[in-house]
Parts: sequence; structure tokens; C-alpha cells
Amino acid sequence: MAHPRTSWVLPLLALVLSCHKATPQPLIYVSNEDGGDIAIVDPNSAQVIARIPVGKRPRGVKLSPDGKVLYVALSGSPRASPGVDESKLPPADRSADGIGVVDLAARKLVRTLPAGMDPESFDVSRDGKTLFVSNEDAAEMTVIDLSSGTVSAKVAVGREPEGVTLRPDGKVVYVTSELDNEVAAVDTSTLAVLAHVPAGPRPRSLVFTKDGKTGFVADEMGAMVTVLDVAGGAPAGSIKIEQETKTPLGPRPMGGAISPDGKLVFVSCGRSGAVVVIDVATRSQQRLIDGVGARPWGIGVSPDGNWLYTANGPSDDVSIIEVATGKIAQRVKVGGQPWGIAVGMPQ
Repeated sequence: MAHPRTSWVLPLLALVLSCHKATPQPLIYVSNEDGGDIAIVDPNSAQVIARIPVGKRPRGVKLSPDGKVLYVALSGSPRASPGVDESKLPPADRSADGIGVVDLAARKLVRTLPAGMDPESFDVSRDGKTLFVSNEDAAEMTVIDLSSGTVSAKVAVGREPEGVTLRPDGKVVYVTSELDNEVAAVDTSTLAVLAHVPAGPRPRSLVFTKDGKTGFVADEMGAMVTVLDVAGGAPAGSIKIEQETKTPLGPRPMGGAISPDGKLVFVSCGRSGAVVVIDVATRSQQRLIDGVGARPWGIGVSPDGNWLYTANGPSDDVSIIEVATGKIAQRVKVGGQPWGIAVGMPQ
């Protein structure tokens, strides 16, 4: 017979262990631009565990605030590599344009929402009721009411808009303009354009500090990151990206992500095959992680901040990178020109 003072120990220990084993681990949701699907990667086994067909040219991806829905930008515009004569490309299929809505529990596309011409990137409002979408070919931002599934407004922004990011308080959305080398700030309530903030050459994406006071803009053709003073609505300096391993094109900043503790910003550097790590406090390059993959673009970070994930288009893989050491732990083949990344818990 168990001692009365210790009879509760083993059941309690078993409960603790079972809870520990059941702790969910994040999954990586990857849009495959040529593959027309979302690959779900388990970073623990470094394997693709599912694929969800979604439509033509899936690029930007975002999770709903509750993590139950994945939104993906779809486009009927043909993919063109840099320097390609677009007049010789096949005609666009505008019927393919939209935002795909993926039920993650069922792992299936449930509907596609109208989203203007050639949607590429977007963000989701804090209450999960609205999408703000960049339309590269139309120089517009489309606003989608998710309750009705319809377009509620369109806002003229800069030419070739791409990166779309809501300020942490959700009151202003920022859209980068690749051709005008600026960032448009739009009031999410009135949809008035509040400012056009100068950035570096060909700004691709934007991330904010946790307090929303500072933004970091990835400037592809400038090999730099513009620091944005939110209160002043103006640039507050820039961070030149230095790379020891020389590549023909040099660093090409593309996507960005911020660590969960808000201390670091990670920027994928495109065709140079690197990720730059920026110290938020000093606004300087802390280090550079080289040899990540061919043209890392989409980038995400694990909830514990220990791992980075990059989508490497031409090498058709996703890199899993240990933040502390900068070592590439795994490269997972996903195929189909991986473009965007979202990191979330299993549903």
C-alpha cells in the first residue's frame, strides 16, 4: 500500500509529464509561388507534412489573430524574373486574383475573396475583421471587409506597392512603394493618406518595434534598412548592410521579422543568400548569417525566438536557422519557388 503522504506524487508527476509532452510546437506555413499551394512544414521533423492547393501564384501569407485561418495572396499575373521584358509575357488571368482563405483545422481552401488587381502582400487588422492588401499593378491598397467578403474601399498609394504592415496599435497601416522609394501611411479608420515617408531605393517590407515608435524598412536596391521615426513621420537614419562574403549583386534586403522580445530585427537579403540581424536598441547591424539559401525572401521567427525560418525561392527550400549560433540546422525541400512564411500553432 502506498504511503498516504506520497500517494499523490506519482499521479501528479504523470500529469505534469503528459502536459509537457502535449505542448504544441509551431508549424511553418509556406506559400509556393510556382507550386500553387501552401506547404506545411514541421520544423521538429524538418519535413513537409501536408500541402494545401490554393490557386495561382500564392505569395503573401498571414494568420488570423486567433491562428485558425491562413490568408494567402493569389495572382493571375505571370511571374517575371528581374530584367524580363514584360511585354513578351503571357496575358494576365485576372480571374485568378484574390485572397485565399484557408481553414487550418480542415487544411483546405474554403473561399477566395476579391482583392483588386495582382494582390501581393497584406496585413490583418487587430480585430481580425479587415484585410489591407497591396495591388502592385494598380498602385492601390484594397480594403476587404471579412464579415461580408467584399471590397469596402480602395486607396491610391505609391507606384508598385508591396509591403503592407499595420502599426502595433492598429490605427495606421503602412505600404511600401517600390518605384517611388517611399512608404505611405494610411489611417485605418478614415483611410486618409497621412504621409508619404521617404525610404531607400526599392523598399520591400516594413516591421515595427513592439512599442510602435520605430519602423525598419528593407530597401532592396539600397543594400540598407531605413529607420522610420513614427511620431515624426520621417526617416531617422539608415543601416548599411555589410556582408563579408562578396556576391555579384550584394545584399538585397527583402522580408523582415522581429524577435518576440522585440530586441532584434531579422531581414532576409535576397540574392546574396543571407539574413542580417539588427540590434533594435543601437539601430545597427549586429551580425550577418550567410549561406542561408538561394534568394531568401519570406522570413519568420519561432514563438520562443530561438529559430528563424526563410523561404528560398530558387533553391525550392526552407531554411531552419538557430538564432543563438547563426547555424543552418536544416534545409527542407518544399519545391515550387517558396515565397512567403507564416509561423503558427497547429489547429
